[in-house]
Amino acid sequence: MWAASCLASCCAACACDACRTVVSGISRRSARIAYCGLFALSLILSWILREVAAPLMEKLPWINHFHKTPDREWFETDAVLRVSLGNFMFFTILSVSMVGVKTQRDPRDAVHHGGWMMKIICWFILVVLMFFVPNEIISFYESVSKFGAGLFLLVQVVLLLDFVHGWNDKWVGYDEQFWYVALLVVSLVCYLATFGFSGILFHWFTPSGHDCGLNTFFIVMTLILVVMFAIVALHPAIGGSILPASVISLYCMYLCYSGLASEPRDYECNGLHNHSKAISTGSLTLGLVTTVLSVVYSAVRAGSSTTLLSPPSSPRAGAGKPLLPMDKVDEHEEKEKISQSRIHTPSST
Repeated sequence: MWAASCLASCCAACACDACRTVVSGISRRSARIAYCGLFALSLILSWILREVAAPLMEKLPWINHFHKTPDREWFETDAVLRVSLGNFMFFTILSVSMVGVKTQRDPRDAVHHGGWMMKIICWFILVVLMFFVPNEIISFYESVSKFGAGLFLLVQVVLLLDFVHGWNDKWVGYDEQFWYVALLVVSLVCYLATFGFSGILFHWFTPSGHDCGLNTFFIVMTLILVVMFAIVALHPAIGGSILPASVISLYCMYLCYSGLASEPRDYECNGLHNHSKAISTGSLTLGLVTTVLSVVYSAVRAGSSTTLLSPPSSPRAGAGKPLLPMDKVDEHEEKEKISQSRIHTPSST
């Protein structure tokens, strides 16, 4: 028994040391990747709690103090909100602590790139503490987070446009007939998927025999926006491309589906409850993947660029190393500017 206990302790210590080594190695190369990994872990934890935490939360006296016990769906949502609030507190504290940090010479940069074991412990403690917070605070956070979710959707659209425009410029830059045809084919596929998706939404969320005018309004309005995107992109005064318009149209149709699928399960116009549970699980998985990709892309793209979502900087010779390294192209251009300034500066005699 003593040998088994000693072996288990050694295995646990080795596992913790290995995790600490891996996280430290990743954070030294890019702290953004480590933070994105922690965010992905939060999403996985939220998903697990959403599926299994309801029976446990029903027994917690400081949560279940209602005159009548809420339904199971309330506890599932409440568990996710408490994990979300813990993450919000954790990343807000880190953001405030890094205000004014410009270079890695700042002592506070050690908090950003190091101390991961302590940060993970603090993150875990904050998440656990949120399950002791009164229901009124969680309800207030739920109301506020709806507006935050809307802002995050706008950020997702901006990031998607940035990605698609870069994709379009790269293919156009080849200046070959094949790549122009490829752009046209991809755009047509996106539009076909958009209109095919709209047909599925009409079938699922506007069943015959029920008054589903609101669902019909949202689907039709999305289709009108799709046509408007195409008209604006093809207008001579804009000089745009059809590829960004087609991709954004498909994304807007997905957002329409996501909104309609979030309607109450017992709502007569929500046709998903008549289908297999795999569809709901698949839509939830797709939403999680989309969120993770958006956060990862925003962290890597905005954090490594001096033009996207960040003010331009003008490094001086001898200045400290930037907190987040720039893209290779930007870094090369800055080195050329510094070298040219040194050449043109008259030497002291």
